[in-house]
Amino acid sequence: MNKIIDIKQLTKFYEVGNQTVKALRGINLEIHKNEFVAIMGPSGSGKSTLMNIIGCLDTPTNGTYILNGTDVSKLNDNTLAEIRNKEIGFVFQTFNLLPKNTTLDNVMLPLIYAGIPKQERINKATEVLKNVGLADRINHKPSELSGGQRQRVAVARALVNNPSLILADEPTGNLDSVTSIEIMRLIEEIHEKGNTIVLVTHEPDIAQHAERIIRLLDGKISSDIKNNNRIFAKDIKIKTEKELFFNND
Repeated sequence: MNKIIDIKQLTKFYEVGNQTVKALRGINLEIHKNEFVAIMGPSGSGKSTLMNIIGCLDTPTNGTYILNGTDVSKLNDNTLAEIRNKEIGFVFQTFNLLPKNTTLDNVMLPLIYAGIPKQERINKATEVLKNVGLADRINHKPSELSGGQRQRVAVARALVNNPSLILADEPTGNLDSVTSIEIMRLIEEIHEKGNTIVLVTHEPDIAQHAERIIRLLDGKISSDIKNNNRIFAKDIKIKTEKELFFNND
C-alpha cells in the first residue's frame, strides 16, 4: 500500500523566553493511501503542531516528513506553499471563505494558484460543487449560505485540485449536531471514492467515524489503534426539526 505520510523521529521545539517548549518529541507515523485517520489529544498534547507540520504550514526541528514521496522536512516557505496547493486539501473549522467572493470563486482559488486556465477552472469548480450538492449555490456569497453549506464549499475547495491528502481540522466544530452528521456523511463519501483523510478533532464521537484513531499526549503518540467500533454517518437517522422539538427523551 502506498504511503502518503511517512514521518520518522519528528520533533518540534519552540523557544519561549528562556524556556524550550518541546511540542513534539520523536513522532513516528505512517498513513497510507485511502486511509481515514483521526488524530486526537488534549490541549498541549502537540496535536495542533503535528497538524501544522502534516499540512506543510510549519517545518520540524528534527526528523523527516515524506509527503507522497517528497521529503518536505527542510523545504523553504515558497516550495512548501507549492506543495500545499498541489498535495493537500484543507477543511477548517472556521471555513476560511472569502466573504466578498461567490461560492464558485472561493472553490476556484487553488486552481488560480496552480495556474489553471480560466474556463478549466470554472468547469472543475462547477463539477466539484455539483458533487457536494451545491450546484444551485454557485453564485451565492458565504453570507447567503448556512453553516453546513459553507462547510460544503470548503470541502469542495479542498477537493478541486485532486490532492493526495484531505486534512480536516475540526470540520464540525462550528456546526450543530444535525449539520455535523451531514458533513461527516460527505467526508465518508469522499473517503469511499478513494481519498486519504486525516481528521483532527477533540470530539470522541466525530473520531469514531475514522478507521484508525491516533491519540497524542505530551508531544508523543500515546496510542494508535484500528477503530473496531466505527460509526457511519449514513446509518445515523437525522431527526427533523419537529422531532427535535417534540422529543421527550
